[in-house]
Amino acid sequence: MKKLIIAAAVAATISTPVLADKYNYGTSGGTVVGTVVQVTPDTRTIKVQVPDMRCEMVDVPIYGGGRHASPFDKLGGAIIGGVVGNQFGGGSGKDALTVLGAIAGADIANKRMSSGGHIVGYRQKHRCTTAYTTELQERTYGYNIVVEVEDTVINARTTNRYRVGDKIEVRKQYDF
Repeated sequence: MKKLIIAAAVAATISTPVLADKYNYGTSGGTVVGTVVQVTPDTRTIKVQVPDMRCEMVDVPIYGGGRHASPFDKLGGAIIGGVVGNQFGGGSGKDALTVLGAIAGADIANKRMSSGGHIVGYRQKHRCTTAYTTELQERTYGYNIVVEVEDTVINARTTNRYRVGDKIEVRKQYDF
């Protein structure tokens, strides 16, 4: 009886791979060559900011006629500023505002005299600006392909750019 059980176990062990291959039990695989029969790009429309640089020649004014303030101009501004400052405050505050008005008056006279004055001419200057416009652009993100292999049609998605008629390797795998 013991010999019969061992013989049955050995027979079952040897015949299992044969039955699995005959009836496609387990996992089987390999590669086969298929033909691409259809290619459809997977595109999307996106918004893109496109720069547009525009350059032009512009006239820039040249200021002239300005001169440096003389000591008399500064002294006149200090006196006027001191008189105005003396009109405000009281006690020691009045003295402080008088001094502050004299300093401000001298500074204003200095800036006014040296600020240039009037336009004496123009010079040409090249100026460029960049404006951005929004455009809709179509971008390809991959391809949907149809492959015919061993009388079977397979749909797949890929980033490779295949053409109709290309031969590609397809991994064949059966899970059961």
